[in-house]
Amino acid sequence: MNFLFAWRYFKSKKSTNAINIIAWISVVAIAVGTAALIIVLSVFNGFEDLVKSLYGDFYSDLKLSASQGKVCRLTSQQIEQIKKVKGVTGISLIAEEKAVLKNEDAQSIIFLKGVDDNYVSVNKLSTHIARGKYNLGDLDKPGVVVGAGIENAVDVDPEMNFYPLVVYLPNRKATSLRTEDALFSDNVDVTGTFTVQQEFDNKYAFTNLAFMKYMLDMQPDEYTGAELSTSADEAGIEDIKDNLQKILGSAYKVESRYQQNQSLYTVMQMEKWVIYGILCLILVVAAFNMIGALTMLVLEKQKDIAVLKAMGADREYIQSIFLSEGLVLATVGGISGILLAIGICVLQLKFKLLKLSGGTFIIDYYPVKLIPGDFVLVAATVFFVSMLAAWLPSRKAAGQEFSLKS
Repeated sequence: MNFLFAWRYFKSKKSTNAINIIAWISVVAIAVGTAALIIVLSVFNGFEDLVKSLYGDFYSDLKLSASQGKVCRLTSQQIEQIKKVKGVTGISLIAEEKAVLKNEDAQSIIFLKGVDDNYVSVNKLSTHIARGKYNLGDLDKPGVVVGAGIENAVDVDPEMNFYPLVVYLPNRKATSLRTEDALFSDNVDVTGTFTVQQEFDNKYAFTNLAFMKYMLDMQPDEYTGAELSTSADEAGIEDIKDNLQKILGSAYKVESRYQQNQSLYTVMQMEKWVIYGILCLILVVAAFNMIGALTMLVLEKQKDIAVLKAMGADREYIQSIFLSEGLVLATVGGISGILLAIGICVLQLKFKLLKLSGGTFIIDYYPVKLIPGDFVLVAATVFFVSMLAAWLPSRKAAGQEFSLKS
């Protein structure tokens, strides 16, 4: 019954037009706030998916490394045990170290990563070759695939590479700081350039595992780690990770793709919720409008309240009527905002109306991804803010005594 009163109060004509105007302003403000929250959260979801896809092409599902130090031992028996773990579809052994790549006067500090032939099955790097080709060479004639940033830094073109470059790697057994003792060097050919994401393009280069192990003077079963591909989803990967940790023991560290980039994902989530908090201020503004509209409605309906009290309505019932009025305003505004947000997001997905400026991004439009959980969160937020705003005028209506003669 209280909702029937609330609905009639909402759609009925008031004696003062200002009450109608303020009520509709609060509805519009709630609709705009709701739409803004959903649209911004959806854009963040789109960018998050885009970044995850880029990082997913570079990082493997799981990575094994030493718990302490840089080098770990992986025997052939351990490798076979890893392959037999349910859900593991591929394993690639790696050896990684900082190096200096030099082309006459041009040079760059890089992370040089030696990988075996199985690397293409656990990583999609080979699909991001922009120039040249994915050719890592062999021990006698090593090839290097570099990021686009490194290509510019050392001024090399993999398609017109007439002279080899020199790579310098640390001597792990050096006892002197003299350059000739502390560093090993060898000639390499730059065979290709990849473009994945600027952070990777400016930092990483790849070569074959045999050459890397030779330069780092590693034993046959020594590696800096291994990268694994799986057939499981995110929940299943955690189970595989736990199984691998039991097999390998505490001397080894097993990390999922999320853990390899934990700081990035944490920052992305923080940015999303900070923006969510800021945009909630729009709903707070709408709440002030709602307080004004309901307060004026209480004054408008003094005689109605007096009649209801004369008929036996208690304070809780009167308060529930005006709380319901606030819920009606929130529902009309919230549903309108949700429909508006869905319409805008669908148009963006279909026609790419909002473009990214600059022309240097991987895509030229704002990505959008609608997630049901965002709708639930925004609806709950609208309900909470609206009920909080409606509580004060409804409490005032229930507490005051009105006379039919006034």
